Amino acid sequence: MAEEKKKGTMTVSEAGRKGGETVRNERGREFYEAIGKKGGDAVKAERGSAFYEAIGKKGGDRVKAERGSAFYEAIGKKGGETVKAERGTPFYEEIGRKGGQKVRELIEEGKRAGRAATPETPETPETTKTPPAGEPEE
Repeated sequence: MAEEKKKGTMTVSEAGRKGGETVRNERGREFYEAIGKKGGDAVKAERGSAFYEAIGKKGGDRVKAERGSAFYEAIGKKGGETVKAERGTPFYEEIGRKGGQKVRELIEEGKRAGRAATPETPETPETTKTPPAGEPEE
């Protein structure tokens, strides 16, 4: 009788892991970064920013429901303390100054736009000075 070929004892999961490790070793991290970016760009082009907004909101709502607002307070405080430790108070002075400058610029831009949008006052009987009858014009 012909000898039967024995199937391997590797599971699908193990085969996938082994193949992934081989690709990683042959092509490196940059390969995964490139295909990830390519896939992300394709999803962005196909679904638009509304898709990302929707899944972000869905995830945020779930975290909020599971962990509550105290979670956000804690991670915000932790992040703020980390930034302060890494960058110091001059960083906050700088971003405050930049923020103030941006606000000033936006206010000026709004004023300019308002002036440009306001038409000249047309001459109407109320704005046109007509001397009373019998008086000379100025």
